[in-house]
Amino acid sequence: MPRDGHDPMTEPPVLPDLLAHTERAVAAVRGLVDKAKSNLLNMVADGGKISAARLDRHQHSAHALAWLATYAESLAQMQHWAARLKADGTFGEMEQLLCQLAFGEYLNQIIGGLPMSQGEMARPGDMGLAEADIAALRAAAGPLTGHGNTDVARLRLAALMQDNHGHATFGATGLDDELEMIRAQFRRFTDSRIAPHAHDWHLKDDLIPMEIIGELAEMGVFGLTIPETFGGLGLSKASMVVVSEELSRGYIGVGSLGTRSEIAAELILCGGTEEQKARWLPGIAGGDILPTAVFTEPDTGSDLGSLRTRAVRAGDGYAITGNKTWITHAARAHVMTVLARTDPDSTDYRGLSMFLAEKTPGTDADPFPDDGLSGGEIGVLGYRGMKEYELGFDGFRVGGDALLGGVGGQGFKQLMRTFESARIQTAARAVGVAQNALEIALQYALDRKQFGRALIGFPRVAGKLAMMAVEIMVARQLTCHAARRKDDGERCDLEAGMAKLLAARVAWAAADNGVQIHGGNGFAQEYPISRILCDARILNIFEGAAEIQAQVIARRVLSG
Repeated sequence: MPRDGHDPMTEPPVLPDLLAHTERAVAAVRGLVDKAKSNLLNMVADGGKISAARLDRHQHSAHALAWLATYAESLAQMQHWAARLKADGTFGEMEQLLCQLAFGEYLNQIIGGLPMSQGEMARPGDMGLAEADIAALRAAAGPLTGHGNTDVARLRLAALMQDNHGHATFGATGLDDELEMIRAQFRRFTDSRIAPHAHDWHLKDDLIPMEIIGELAEMGVFGLTIPETFGGLGLSKASMVVVSEELSRGYIGVGSLGTRSEIAAELILCGGTEEQKARWLPGIAGGDILPTAVFTEPDTGSDLGSLRTRAVRAGDGYAITGNKTWITHAARAHVMTVLARTDPDSTDYRGLSMFLAEKTPGTDADPFPDDGLSGGEIGVLGYRGMKEYELGFDGFRVGGDALLGGVGGQGFKQLMRTFESARIQTAARAVGVAQNALEIALQYALDRKQFGRALIGFPRVAGKLAMMAVEIMVARQLTCHAARRKDDGERCDLEAGMAKLLAARVAWAAADNGVQIHGGNGFAQEYPISRILCDARILNIFEGAAEIQAQVIARRVLSG
């Protein structure tokens, strides 16, 4: 028992007046972000403008601000979620505990140190925040910092989760009826057609069967957000989030099949000519045309502005020459969205153009049958269902009508327009992977007996599972918020980046904790949790590595 005689184990699990406490806490954390932003501007601004050199010099502090701002938005979205549920009469005990534990944990991380990675902590002092600033947060947050995340609250949530372990989510999601119907439809499909086969596909390093791709096409996955006039369903980005999460809950490879269609469709919708829209979008929407995104190069990584693949005029078209890497699902694809340099005198993003390069789908024996195009598979730890490739272009010919929009030099700007949707979708995939880790770990903890009782009977195991559910709900709400902003036509690059940054970390933590709960069996390839760990690891790297993402968020916060 603590020295003051207070025993938290005798308290009821849910704090009274919870939403009043969380509302005050959100306001206090937002105030802390403003204070940290002001401090950082004094460190990185030069003549009223952000200095790239100073920002690099103070990168740790800037990224600390990015994480603090992400936590602030996460808590704000949990507050909005809780308020909506309370208004609807669905803010039950499980939902209250999810909300309370999220605030209790994240507030204390803000005070003591935010984990940017396993070995990097963002502490208040890194952002110039003084002890008085932290004291003010403690005062405003009230009981949440001291009694929000307690043993009794975690154990009670774990007990409620045991009663609901057959569900695909823990706690009401706050989605409208249409989105819940979509979730239920894809939950059933995932449980019957994906989950039973996912681990075998992974172990054999098999491509996802074309039969599954055909079924997804029939369900409209590849044309989910493409307008009906072009053969799509014309649904919202929020629906994309729900579908991506549920499919990724079964296998990230399946959940990612729609990503390439989403990127290609957005490129064409935002930057294509009417002829290009009419030619490509109906086939993409129907799943008859599988696209692949061909952007990254071996020596550039995230620095797309410095890529060297070139496209030169050849007759009435172009000849593309150069090397690309980490090209997903390349062999099967019918069209490549290729970023190449059309201005040979340029050295940055201004000389880049985007091409819709048609190709012949390959076979196992001849994956790249077209002249001027070759490729080799990259062996990977996880994320295997579509395979990764290195591609070599050697005078690969495309027609003049392949230039996106018919205007050169716009490729980088065209690509930037897709980043919001791509990062929202990646965040949703991460939530699905995390949810899969939680469900598998929970079932194992219920089934596995040690020292005469189920693993879930041990408080630290139960606590891990509870906090996995908490962080998954936080990431889910942040991702849905970004999607709603996109659907409303509002700029959401900041919110999309925050969702991707947090959800990727949540997926890795959930997978890692899932392995730990499995003990030695978690290290055995025969157990699905080993696959989920491999799949989760990539999420912190692609669609913008965590460090790049934090840099982008920091710049936006400082310039906003």
